[in-house]
Amino acid sequence: MKNQFLPKSISFARELRKKQTPAEELLWDKLRNRRLKGFKFLRQHPIIVSKQDGKTKFFIADFYCAEKKIVVELDGGIHALQIEYDKERDNIMKDMGLVVLRFTNEEVVKNVYEVMGKIKEYLK
Repeated sequence: MKNQFLPKSISFARELRKKQTPAEELLWDKLRNRRLKGFKFLRQHPIIVSKQDGKTKFFIADFYCAEKKIVVELDGGIHALQIEYDKERDNIMKDMGLVVLRFTNEEVVKNVYEVMGKIKEYLK
């Protein structure tokens, strides 16, 4: 049951956690519990962009490491239809000092260890 008192960003993130793609599940298994070099990653984490007039603008990052300010996004087929939106979103997060890494679901499924290696490069 949806809690009406939770901020929209948190309730939306919780719903997304229940509906992970196979690629998200695979990568989450490798990132959870500080399994990647001891860094804590959160999944489906709200990134608050702005608050104005009682409204909060936010993005949900597939995976987020607060310590290193890294956002990891996994792109499925829908992202081919929203290239400009993703670029704008990435630029906003970069302006906030975040590093945004994008991978396709296919990359993760094909070789999750290669994807993890690329993420490790930013954890140094």
